Amino acid sequence: MDGVERLSDLVDIPYPQHPHCATILVLDTSASMEGNKINELNEGLAIFAAELMMDELARKRIEIAILSFGQGVTKVCDFTSITEFIPPVLQAGGFTPMGEAILTAISMIEERKQEYREFGVDYYRPWIFLITDGQPTDMRNGDERWNKVITAIHTGEAEHKFLFWALGVDQANFTVLHSLSPPGRTPLQLKETHFTDMFVWLSKSLSKISDSVIGEQITLENPVGPEGWGSIPL
Repeated sequence: MDGVERLSDLVDIPYPQHPHCATILVLDTSASMEGNKINELNEGLAIFAAELMMDELARKRIEIAILSFGQGVTKVCDFTSITEFIPPVLQAGGFTPMGEAILTAISMIEERKQEYREFGVDYYRPWIFLITDGQPTDMRNGDERWNKVITAIHTGEAEHKFLFWALGVDQANFTVLHSLSPPGRTPLQLKETHFTDMFVWLSKSLSKISDSVIGEQITLENPVGPEGWGSIPL
């Protein structure tokens, strides 16, 4: 009908015959990320996209969205297939509205899953991947709003709504990241200048998912160790 927008006109789900894995990167772009860290983050995003583009199934099954949090929470890129994904060039500045960013990411995941269901698209358990070098400035650890963030993550994990990963860079507050991380998944600390290695690991992990059957248990490469990009914070 003229003047009436249909859902199919508003929502783009490429390759609907394939199961999809919605993956959202929640990236700290506060002022403390300025310099080498933001440059290495941008380089890592470009490598991440290039690695996934080389995998035929990942190109059709992995969807990427990017949220940045610094000068507010910004939806840099809504969910899109790897073939359409253009790595952004992020700029550092502002504070660290981490709590709002996490809640926005969870909301975006739920909305995308609802769209999959409405279009009859099967989907893997989505990923939320947080990278930060600081601590939240929009909420205080222990207050009611922050407890809401922690509860949203832990409940979502327990109900298999998504997988939440927390990665700390440089002087990140690991007490905060431990409180966010669900039981059994320790937040990881990025070794200095290892952004590229981390994004290669992430792309390989998502490629493994795209080559699996929904609900299948897969083993990811261990990122911790002498040759790995991460360490477990003390």
